[in-house]
Amino acid sequence: MQKAIYTTVGIDELLSHAQALKGVGARFVQMHAERNVDDGSYRLVYTFINVRAAQEHIAQDGSYAIENLVVEGIDQYQEIPSISSYYPAVFPFENEAHDLFGLAITDMQVDFKGFFYQVSTAEPMSVITPEVKAAREKAMKVRAAAEAKARKAAAEKAAAAAAAAGDAAGAAAQPDAAAGSDAQHDEAAAKAALKAAELEAKLAAMDPEKAAKVRAALAAKAARDKQKKEA
Repeated sequence: MQKAIYTTVGIDELLSHAQALKGVGARFVQMHAERNVDDGSYRLVYTFINVRAAQEHIAQDGSYAIENLVVEGIDQYQEIPSISSYYPAVFPFENEAHDLFGLAITDMQVDFKGFFYQVSTAEPMSVITPEVKAAREKAMKVRAAAEAKARKAAAEKAAAAAAAAGDAAGAAAQPDAAAGSDAQHDEAAAKAALKAAELEAKLAAMDPEKAAKVRAALAAKAARDKQKKEA
């Protein structure tokens, strides 16, 4: 048999009670909002599994303790502090209370790092095992490193190509004094290489299909400019 505990707290006490539950290892389960039809006030109920109490009850009769924090008599315009700094998984529930009832829940913090709320202990009522959590985090790091390496390689390749093109143009223009000094040419080539590298880095970060369309448009523009110059 489950043991349910209800503790009524004031808005100004909510964070301290949530912190205390976090300190003893309690797990967040859900939060829901209700409207009192008699006076129009609102009621919030935050539900947790008290792990320490659960361990004690499991040792006795196989049940676990459910703890509820109840905040009553809330005016629609009162500010309610978010407990997401202690329990990130509360965010969708707090957001729903805001969207459905217009309650002013402040300082919501969201940091799911690419996947939804996970816990590192298998029992009771965990969402993910430590092994799967570690594997997912490792995969995310490997993918991020590979993407960063690909962007860097593309930028370096574009810079090298632009620099080579600049050197070739400089060699061809060397006999002509009207082309300007070597220093001026080097500066122009450096600017061209930097611009090309920045463009290539942007293209590498784009969706491949979109990047291909941009490259095609740039190539078409370059061809038109060449035709105008030769005409």
